[in-house]
Amino acid sequence: MHVNRRQLTQTSLAALVAACAGERSSGGDIILHGGPIYTGVAARPRTEAVRIRGQRILFAGALSDARSGAAGARMIDLRGAAAFPGFVDAHVHLGGVGLQAMMLNLVGTPSIAALRQSLADYARAHPQGPIIGRGWIETHWPEGRFPNRGDLDGVVAGRPVYLQRIDGHAGVTNSAGLALAGITNSTPDPQGGRIERDASGAATGMLIDNAKSLIETRLPSPTREMRREALRQATRLYASRGWTGGCNMSTSGEETAQFVELAAQNDLPIRTDIYLVPEDSDPVLQRGPYQDASGLVRVRGVKLYMDGALGSRGAALLAPYSDLPGSTGLLVTPDNVLRDFMRRARVANAQVATHAIGDRGNRIALDDYQATFADNLPALRAARWRIEHAQVLSPQDLPRFAQLGVIASMQASHAISDLYFAPARLGPDRLGGAYAWNSLLRSGAVIASGTDAPVEKGDPLIEFYAAAYRHDLEGHAGPDWHLEETVTREQALRDITWGSAYSAFAERDRGTLEVGKFADISVFSIDLMEAPFAHIPTAHAVLTMVGGRIVHQAI
Repeated sequence: MHVNRRQLTQTSLAALVAACAGERSSGGDIILHGGPIYTGVAARPRTEAVRIRGQRILFAGALSDARSGAAGARMIDLRGAAAFPGFVDAHVHLGGVGLQAMMLNLVGTPSIAALRQSLADYARAHPQGPIIGRGWIETHWPEGRFPNRGDLDGVVAGRPVYLQRIDGHAGVTNSAGLALAGITNSTPDPQGGRIERDASGAATGMLIDNAKSLIETRLPSPTREMRREALRQATRLYASRGWTGGCNMSTSGEETAQFVELAAQNDLPIRTDIYLVPEDSDPVLQRGPYQDASGLVRVRGVKLYMDGALGSRGAALLAPYSDLPGSTGLLVTPDNVLRDFMRRARVANAQVATHAIGDRGNRIALDDYQATFADNLPALRAARWRIEHAQVLSPQDLPRFAQLGVIASMQASHAISDLYFAPARLGPDRLGGAYAWNSLLRSGAVIASGTDAPVEKGDPLIEFYAAAYRHDLEGHAGPDWHLEETVTREQALRDITWGSAYSAFAERDRGTLEVGKFADISVFSIDLMEAPFAHIPTAHAVLTMVGGRIVHQAI
């Protein structure tokens, strides 16, 4: 249902009551009040109260008017907490978020020595079978290097160990893992991947991008039950953090079925817009976008990969890496394959979301999008195709996002993580086009804000903080962090609410708090629009509503 969101008269209020009556209801009316309520609407950015009936917003305005005719309504006093349109993670891997808790979690590991200790502890607690972990990043390690097989062999030598870097684009394995993968010193690099080697030519154990598949295909996969439980735990965690929805990237067919199953059992607390892995994308490329009976699960399109990640030097650059002059990164999918998927997606009216991090990767993605719609460029704008990450852009390509109507799906937290190593990878000249949120917005582009969790924590407050402040969580910003690329708080809010909804064709029903829209509402313990920046990452969600249903409450 779509309702004209003008200021309601008593007559139109009655009409909306009748229109809402046929939708799934969670009981009587609910009235939120007692704290700042930000609507996301420029003409009326704040309101005193919101009245909800069923799944939708019935009224937004003065508390006295919200109470009118609302005998028996449930009154929720926010007690000074601040309410916002539902925060939506425009790029998340929910299965990965849940599975991370079921394996060796290396997030925050401060050194190779600490990684070895964590591995030793885990090996003692899990004495059988391969060991799989994820989350390490070498940026601040005193050793100043990637881990290698020797580091792992000294802890676990008799069974395979495989530990992914936090970005998921690289991993390290021990000698047993190399043997399991069939990797010898003479094994050639696979297309779109790299087997790291030492000065003698011996494999170090580090596998970059497509080379990871050499071992990943030999390791035991999580069971279906484990993957379902991972989704269940991840979506509950997300609701507790204040997220009302997420664009789930690289989703398998099995995962999609599990999202639908959870929704049917009333066990899916947040909305999910799904972008399928290429190998399971036939349903959306044949029939176009579709949704489940609950409306909580919508299959929007396909997720493609152009290049790798900057940290592991797999992002495709136009010029060589400043700290590895012999490499310009990796293109992980042949261009003819990408264009074929794009052609099929256009025919089916499905969205394409393409991972592109380096300036070369982004240029090729924009070129391919433009070529796919060469006969009708306005249709590309209408298709709302997306580039995921858009981290490093050439000055010539930055305006093309707005010109072509391509959505920049970006993660602000990447900047406050990556800007410790990005200067070394890129050099000073290329940093001006890196994490260029403000420049993209000034060019007229739409930004959809996400997290890329589990690469990042998946905390909406960190994303808001990083976008509007561009300092790390200790308040530090380096001299080459380009603070001119910060955005206003109002724009940071819009990117993570309306922008994310728009990126999934959902802005008619979500993204702002207006009459007739779904009552998707995120309430946080502090006022993000006025609180000191240092306080924002330490706050928390106190209430999360999805379609008028309370899915998290801590007030």
